[in-house]
Amino acid sequence: MRSDLSKVLFTREQIQQRVREMGNEIAIVYADLEPGLTIVPILSGSIIFLADLIRELPMRMKIALIQLSTYPGATTTAQEPRVVTELSADVRGRHVLIVDDILDTGRTLRSVQSMIRDRGAATVRTAVLLSKPGKAPPEVTVDFVGFEIDDLFVVGYGLDFDDHYRNLPHIGVLRPELTR
Repeated sequence: MRSDLSKVLFTREQIQQRVREMGNEIAIVYADLEPGLTIVPILSGSIIFLADLIRELPMRMKIALIQLSTYPGATTTAQEPRVVTELSADVRGRHVLIVDDILDTGRTLRSVQSMIRDRGAATVRTAVLLSKPGKAPPEVTVDFVGFEIDDLFVVGYGLDFDDHYRNLPHIGVLRPELTR
């Protein structure tokens, strides 16, 4: 699978270090908030990031799952987000941290942020592993960002193409001829 990449953007070690730093940043913000933290990961892309991130958070938390689809099948063009699995818990009155793999067009995050606010969360913040600042709309706010990247199609560490490459321990750019 490594040969399917044109280059590696972030190694396993770089990702681990940045996730550790993000955990510290998030822990400071949520240190004393009551009634506690509910993490809402957007599945499936965030699952590996989520697993590593929550191990860096020294606090009690709940996890409420939601699954959306934005890149159906073998496409590299984002579609309108479609809810695959509804939010699995009540977030009313809770401090919510949405966790996603990447901020790209902002459609998915905008949709989930709005849904969480509409369900009565006390606060809504967002953490993403990757952000494409040149592409993301300014009205979609993100509070914690792992890495900023150019507008590239990336895979690995949970990010996929046609449900492949999620298991790569690093993040790399998929060779363009593989996405046609």
